[in-house]
Amino acid sequence: MNLIDGAVAVLETAAPEEKVRLSHDLAKLWRDGALGILGTRCPPDRPARPERPQLCAPKDLPRRKAGGNTAKRIAMLHALAHIELNAVDLAWDLIARFGGDHLPRAFFDDWVKVADEEALHFNLLSRRLNDLGGAYGDLPAHDGLWQSAIETAHDLLARLAVVPLVLEARGLDVTPAIIAEMERVGDAETSGILSIIYRDEVGHVATGMRWFDHFARAAGREPKEAWQDLVRRHFRGTLKPPFNRDARDRAKMPAEFYSEI
Repeated sequence: MNLIDGAVAVLETAAPEEKVRLSHDLAKLWRDGALGILGTRCPPDRPARPERPQLCAPKDLPRRKAGGNTAKRIAMLHALAHIELNAVDLAWDLIARFGGDHLPRAFFDDWVKVADEEALHFNLLSRRLNDLGGAYGDLPAHDGLWQSAIETAHDLLARLAVVPLVLEARGLDVTPAIIAEMERVGDAETSGILSIIYRDEVGHVATGMRWFDHFARAAGREPKEAWQDLVRRHFRGTLKPPFNRDARDRAKMPAEFYSEI
């Protein structure tokens, strides 16, 4: 058994609970030293998905804001769970699509850890949904996140520029306000879950920053200029202030990267 074939197996698994279980199992085998790296399987263009939720274009979904009533919290948690499930697949796709024996083991250590934590995040959010009387799949969700994977499938540096350093970094900007709202309405359980996710995702952005810097310099490119060029070319959207400068600083993402684009 090897890591890349295991990553493909996760991507080909549709049921969220099974995807989470396989992610945790694969991460443990890797940490235990029971896996090689190279495999023979290629990742699918799109990961397998359950029949529900219905996937829509982002523009076709209503904006969902955190709030005190149960319906608003369910909608917010469902949207976040969908993001985390995509994040599980994005981490394994990065390993399966770009992995090879030319990369240091530390690269795989880092991204396996990210995949394992994203699986935990989905599980925590899914269980909280259940506590509130909802379930993942009950509401429509958007398919925009995987568009970034398709757009950057040809280039590891582009993938690192967009996924951890735009999409996950955006999570650092918006999550503190959601945590504060959950505390305001007395939902300590949801607040605690989001605090775990926020803490871990500072580390995920730091991981993306570390490897982006490494590969940019290895290619003879200045990291800030390379990042801004790749974001302009491959991110379908705009960077939206205000930025969480404190969290981004802790993730070692310099302000001049995102404030000057």
